[in-house]
Amino acid sequence: MNWTTPADLKKQVQRLWDRGDLLRAAVSDTVSWPLRLTLKTPSAADLSSRFEAVRDWVRTITETPHVRIDWRDWNHRVQGMQRLPAAIHIDTLHDALTLTGKLRQAQCFEALWQQTATGQPALLAWMSRRPLQALELADQWDRLLAIVAWLQARPRPGVYLRQVDVPGVDSKFIENHRGVLTEWLNLALPPEAIDTQASGAAQFARRFGFLDKPVRIRFRPLDPSLFHLPGCAGLPDITLDESSFAALTLPVERVFITENETNFLAFPAADRAIVIFGAGYGWEALARAAWLHRCRLHYWGDIDTHGFAILDSLRAHFPHTDSFLMDSRTLMAHRSQWGDEPPGKRHKHPLPRLTDQEARLYDDLRLDRIRPHLRLEQERVGFSWLNEQLPGLPRQCVDDGAQLN
Repeated sequence: MNWTTPADLKKQVQRLWDRGDLLRAAVSDTVSWPLRLTLKTPSAADLSSRFEAVRDWVRTITETPHVRIDWRDWNHRVQGMQRLPAAIHIDTLHDALTLTGKLRQAQCFEALWQQTATGQPALLAWMSRRPLQALELADQWDRLLAIVAWLQARPRPGVYLRQVDVPGVDSKFIENHRGVLTEWLNLALPPEAIDTQASGAAQFARRFGFLDKPVRIRFRPLDPSLFHLPGCAGLPDITLDESSFAALTLPVERVFITENETNFLAFPAADRAIVIFGAGYGWEALARAAWLHRCRLHYWGDIDTHGFAILDSLRAHFPHTDSFLMDSRTLMAHRSQWGDEPPGKRHKHPLPRLTDQEARLYDDLRLDRIRPHLRLEQERVGFSWLNEQLPGLPRQCVDDGAQLN
């Protein structure tokens, strides 16, 4: 039996709620009333063979609240004249909301709409697109509107999020709502107050003119004659913010970048060289250091698809970067140290900035030509192998006499 039940009727109206149509209808004319629902009715054969079931069905449909029924008279050859439902209508928004039990939520949404129309009318378009999300944010609505108003009065404020002086708002609240605030501020702020080159939650501060926590760059001199810091003996482990790092002028010819902290700490001494503890795909901070373009850069990452993707992204900023210990010879010499690359980190698309030799090895890895999911992590490369490769590296000269500023 596939006749429409009262539960089926309610599901049809519930779908309107789930799509946000009923909330939109509470503040606009987006739904035409009355609304006709789909109704599957018994057939003439059902009247003959299942008369009692049909009568029970008519009774349950008749008892369905908040709907209007159109009736049709059937003159059945066996049962005689019968009156059956022919169509079901929801006449008003109030009936639809009452049937689904959403009347109070709709009233809340209407209140939010009126509040927003008065204070931030530019956000009504967002509310119309995302009515259910708006309802979920009802308890935070006043604070979110206050943040928008604060920034409208202080576009691109040049302060940290911690310094936003709005009652009930702290930096954690703003960080937890960066997604919705980004969408609201895109609508509410003038174009000149938005840095459109910054996108995503991680760049919220930059997009709207807040100060952001500086990126820290960690490096070690590999040559004790490069410079001396008070209180630091040997080869110190140094961390600078990106601006300070960019301002350095070092008598450096070679710069090694490695993703593994142990490799960074244990990297052997090398003349006129430093080693940088890498940061995955976050090369923007390093790109500010123009002096790195005068050095020979060597990137040492894992021999897997992810490692070559990082190398490719680094070359977007420093095209002259050489790979280091990321070759077939190193891979094959460490067969006993092979591991498996996690499936979620694997890259499958060609990388345009690899050399021909690198691209061949990358293809071998991504196409599983050597072994499925093959990976050689950089920390598994023998230390003696590393020492053997360092002396033969070519050098690129820079001006002498520079110093740590």
